[in-house]
Amino acid sequence: MAVSLLDRIRKYQHQVPQAPTVAAGKLVRGIGLTLEAVGCQMPVGSQCLVQTVDGEIEAEVVGFAESVTYLMPTEAVRGIVPGSRVQPLDREPGIPVGMELLGRVVDGNGNPLDGLGAIVPEKRIPLSRPPINPLLRRPIKQALDVGVRAINSLITVGVGQRMGLFAGSGVGKSVLLGMMTRGTSADVVVVGLVGERGREVKEFIQDILGEEERQKSVVVAAPADTSPLMRLKGCETAIAIAEYFRDQGMNVLLLVDSLTRYAMAQREIALAVGEPPATKGYPPSVFARLPALVERAGNGSGSQGAITAFFTVLTEGDDLQDPVADSARAILDGHVVLSRRLADSGHYPAVDVEASISRVMPMVVSAEHEAAARRIRQVYSTYQQNRDLISIGAYTQGNDPRIDLAIKAEPVINKFLQQGMKEVLPYDESLEHMSQLAKGLGDVN
Repeated sequence: MAVSLLDRIRKYQHQVPQAPTVAAGKLVRGIGLTLEAVGCQMPVGSQCLVQTVDGEIEAEVVGFAESVTYLMPTEAVRGIVPGSRVQPLDREPGIPVGMELLGRVVDGNGNPLDGLGAIVPEKRIPLSRPPINPLLRRPIKQALDVGVRAINSLITVGVGQRMGLFAGSGVGKSVLLGMMTRGTSADVVVVGLVGERGREVKEFIQDILGEEERQKSVVVAAPADTSPLMRLKGCETAIAIAEYFRDQGMNVLLLVDSLTRYAMAQREIALAVGEPPATKGYPPSVFARLPALVERAGNGSGSQGAITAFFTVLTEGDDLQDPVADSARAILDGHVVLSRRLADSGHYPAVDVEASISRVMPMVVSAEHEAAARRIRQVYSTYQQNRDLISIGAYTQGNDPRIDLAIKAEPVINKFLQQGMKEVLPYDESLEHMSQLAKGLGDVN
């Protein structure tokens, strides 16, 4: 008797193994930031609910060892007792994205924080995605206007470049980010406030960002009082949102404050699950995740847009050889250093021109622009190298024509490098001012 096609299909479907349903487990241990559960074999990165005496809290799988699964709660741990039920959370993975994100403030999971109602997403996207083939990325050929004269003229940034903003605490990082937000020519601005003081989040949005600029911006906030897991996800969510707008063909300016807090959050998680420390207390996974994060920014391929990124790096004690700072400097396309000495003297933005560099500047500016910038740098550097001799009166006028010129030009160059917090200087205007200044400096051999 012939077997019908339908019967054969049913027989085949019966033989195909079905995906096992993950059973609920229970907590057996809770130390520090992590919880240990047994009886639930969930993949790393999946979500679950942990039953407490006060209700349920959400946690994420961050590791495992044989039959033990390591969990890290996304909020404060309280009300947990031995044997608490761990229930796998069945929901669509990823974060919600769409054009409705513009003008909104969200947390590390993409949930709104601004009280303006729910966000109706166009789709959900994963926090991580396969890297773009480097041979398919468009080269950086076009300069990006950031509205800051010192950067536009002397440290020119290209569309699709990844820059570092190196500074200690309290020297004007957030203010400079706000200036770039107001002055940029990018289509969309994505701001990630990761691990900073909660007070600064509202101040940045209301005072520094402004109402008009907020309409084309998305702010992802994961302040210092959130769990290390949320701080880690806050940075990755900001990158994922920027990638979404890049995929729509838009040019995105991504500002992440700060990359150091991201590294510290990863350090807390890695140490909590038993990874051994390596360099100054940072486990190896930290230095593996930094380049993976940074490489997600940049030019896209084909009809995609570009992500021009500024990652702030907090230099502890103004030490530029800090492990995170040293690693970031090697994987970024340039860096802007903010000087505490300049900030203390009232020089804002406190950009240290000598210590700052843009590695793609020669590819996005004209020969005349590059020559003018080099001339201003030479004169400025001459004064800085001899400023101690000049300050104590040990230098005699007329001994060196280069130093004589530097002394005369120093107040003019300082005025050129300074700019008001609310002042926006477009790219063309910045180049005009630079050209006039360079002509006045002449050529001294």
